[in-house]
Amino acid sequence: MSRIGKKLIEIPAGVTVTISEKEITVKGPKGELKQAIHPEIKIESKDGKIFVSPKSELSKKGRGLWGLYRALVANMVEGTSKGFEKKLEIEGVGFKASVDAEGITLNVGFTNPIKIKKIDGVDFKVEKNIITVSGVDKERVGHMAAEIRKQKKVEPYKGKGIKYQGERVRRKEGKKVVASK
Repeated sequence: MSRIGKKLIEIPAGVTVTISEKEITVKGPKGELKQAIHPEIKIESKDGKIFVSPKSELSKKGRGLWGLYRALVANMVEGTSKGFEKKLEIEGVGFKASVDAEGITLNVGFTNPIKIKKIDGVDFKVEKNIITVSGVDKERVGHMAAEIRKQKKVEPYKGKGIKYQGERVRRKEGKKVVASK
């Protein structure tokens, strides 16, 4: 039995869920998301709650996908009602970011600025040294945040680079100079 799969998903006010044989659609105030349903998984909606279960308890594949699909549907419901966001910090002298129509431009110590194109459903916002990546789809928000972080990971000696807000970077001690007699 899946501990995560057994949990019910509450449908908040303002969110509508449409379930067909092969697809689930969730519409809310923030947007709309669709997800294909695996043939081994059964999704039902009753009394403002969503139930996810495997079609056959004997199917190993169905039991394996049970918790995954419950988490995917729960993220769809939360994303369309509240949305998701990830915050990144830029640390370093002269390091900065700016948002334009196509995406985000990073100046992080390289000769040329790095331009990252945004994907549908993801927005960027920059305030001083903090980049906020927000959107409806948790997977896309996380992917874009990881793509930005990948451009200049934090180095362990001075702590310069791009990191998630609240992420702890393990610092290393530099070389020591020993005085000779």
